[in-house]
Amino acid sequence: MRWASLRLRLVAGGMIAILVALGVAGAGLVLLFQRHVSRTMAADLDVHLMQLLAGIEVGPDGRLVMTRQPADPRFEEPLSGLYWQVSDDDRDQMLRSRSLWDTMLRLPADEPGPSEVHQHEVDGPGGARVLVTERSVSMTAGDRRVRVRAAVGSDLSRAAVAVRAFAKDLSVALGLLAFVLAIATSIQVSLGLRPLAQLRRGVSEIRAGRRKHLPTGVPSEVESLVEEVNALLDAQEREIVRSRGRAADLAHGFKTPLAALMADAARLRERGDGKMAQDIEAVADAMSRQVDRELALARLRGGARSTGTAVTELAPLLTSILTTLARTPSGNGIRFERSIPEGLRLPVDRADLAEVLGNLLENAVRHARAQVRVAAVADPLAIVVEDDGEGIPESQIARVLARGGRLDEQGPGAGLGLSIARDVLEAYGWRLQITRSDLGGASVTIGPDTGLDSRARRERATA
Repeated sequence: MRWASLRLRLVAGGMIAILVALGVAGAGLVLLFQRHVSRTMAADLDVHLMQLLAGIEVGPDGRLVMTRQPADPRFEEPLSGLYWQVSDDDRDQMLRSRSLWDTMLRLPADEPGPSEVHQHEVDGPGGARVLVTERSVSMTAGDRRVRVRAAVGSDLSRAAVAVRAFAKDLSVALGLLAFVLAIATSIQVSLGLRPLAQLRRGVSEIRAGRRKHLPTGVPSEVESLVEEVNALLDAQEREIVRSRGRAADLAHGFKTPLAALMADAARLRERGDGKMAQDIEAVADAMSRQVDRELALARLRGGARSTGTAVTELAPLLTSILTTLARTPSGNGIRFERSIPEGLRLPVDRADLAEVLGNLLENAVRHARAQVRVAAVADPLAIVVEDDGEGIPESQIARVLARGGRLDEQGPGAGLGLSIARDVLEAYGWRLQITRSDLGGASVTIGPDTGLDSRARRERATA
């Protein structure tokens, strides 16, 4: 699939948009989860702090006493990640959980009010970052007031582990979602471009002559395009009709002067001036063949192909042509061989097919020594005309196919036969190829242009 493909651009654009959207959504979800974990951790620390404060008392001597420690067993596990610490204002007295082992939470200089709860991030055991929730309360022992500072901390690495685990699971989920969305995008693009595929098939059918206009049952986004193309086709059809009319008028206009020239040539011959009569007849014949060619092409353009219904049975037409050629002086001594499947029908107008086969067989008869062979095969469709003459050198094939190109400059004809045949075939999407026949002469293969070379077609036709 090339980058110039509209499908590729739409799918690639959709995938980029999906990846960007999922990337932003993933980052946002991870951030939201991190904030949720932080809020949950802070809420847990508040609970632990209330339990800690509920178990603190001041003895008669002013000493801090823990009557009931927080219930979470992690406070008793060394370096578990959950810690508590209680001290007085002067830090002369400090109580701490067993989980702190021989370290302490280095709280910043802070003076929270009696009802205020402050949070900090400080360095904990092993250099780990710890989220600390602290509160300062005043306690009375007799007439003595002691200000107590209680703090509970939790290792932030636990939150980081949870966030990483969430991000990993989320990436897998988003990857699956991206895959599903990619498939959905591809399907959506295919459905969206389906009208363009219908237009392409419509254009192909127009080129093949099976229809004259694009289908109008299309989405509104391409409806105006279809209308413009159909209007263009109508205008082109009208121009073709006018051009055909002008070409036909011009060609018919030459008929009368050519007939007059032929009559003058005949009178000159009667007077004994045979050389001049022959020259005039040769010129008139060349002009007549050129006029016939233009008439044939004028009839062909927009004619049989525009209907798409022209079908000709090959065998009867070929029999008629061969019978006519056998009566000509050139074909009188020629042996004709034919191998045509019964009932083979070709999607070509009868007059156009007669024009092509007539020219090819006339050339074969003119150059053959004693034999002309015609063979046809239905799959793939091909017709091969061969003779046992001298053949056409490969270097001269392009010259022969050119308009007016001839190898035999002395013989009759204007060198337009193969050119006319090729023009007619190209109008039907067929092609003409010349190779050497195993009879010794030329082998001309005609058939639909499907990529099969002439040698393969000839071998199948003559098998």
